Amino acid sequence: MSATTVHPTALVDPAAQLGTGTIVGPFCFVGAEVSLGENCWLQNHVTLAGSLSAGRGNKFFAYCSIGQQTQDLKYAGEPTYLEIGDDNCFREFVTINRSTAATGKTIVGSRGNFLAYAHVGHDCSVGDAVIFSNNGTLAGHVRVGDHAVIGGLTAVHQFCRIGRFAITGGCSKIVQDVPPFMIADGNPAEVRGINQIGLERAGYAPEKIKPIKEAFRLIYRAKLNTAQALDAVRAELSQSAEVQSILAFIEESERGIIR
Repeated sequence: MSATTVHPTALVDPAAQLGTGTIVGPFCFVGAEVSLGENCWLQNHVTLAGSLSAGRGNKFFAYCSIGQQTQDLKYAGEPTYLEIGDDNCFREFVTINRSTAATGKTIVGSRGNFLAYAHVGHDCSVGDAVIFSNNGTLAGHVRVGDHAVIGGLTAVHQFCRIGRFAITGGCSKIVQDVPPFMIADGNPAEVRGINQIGLERAGYAPEKIKPIKEAFRLIYRAKLNTAQALDAVRAELSQSAEVQSILAFIEESERGIIR
């Protein structure tokens, strides 16, 4: 098992916890309340502040700033938190903020790919295997499901939700929820279709994708309001796990869904 190595120019607080095999490159800063798992890698000029807990195998490229305090003006100075899973890649200049209050937490899952200048605001919850393209940006309290893709220069309004396997197009303005499996694009964004290519790449069989297509048709193309569309989905479609997840997501929406 390889040893932990810290470049002589890096500033690592003695109280920070670095997992075995972690490499801290030149001119990095690691604060006292940072805990990193095994085999993490900090390229150079990376800032990790806390309270921040990150799992194993995370890669932090140059000029990341992860775990800084919230940008919310309501912040009163109390200890706040950021929790990151395993095997994420944070490219150049990615920023992720801690929660605003001690009762909350910003959460990032595992196996995500966050490209340059992506931003995750305070109190967000981001699932596993997500992709944030360059400058994909979340305001506070946003929820992003597993396998979602945030397009380049997408801006997501606070308290919105992005469902699992959903995609936002480049330069999109997201001000309401994007249901699972859907593609939202535009400014203001509209739902354009389902993420068929993403589902196929994830191993979804045609018989699994067909009910999703039918749900899209009833919700977005049948000229029904949302309540009518949900009734039609329940009445006309087989209630597969995917269809049920779409229904549950929409029923739980507080901001409403993008139409």
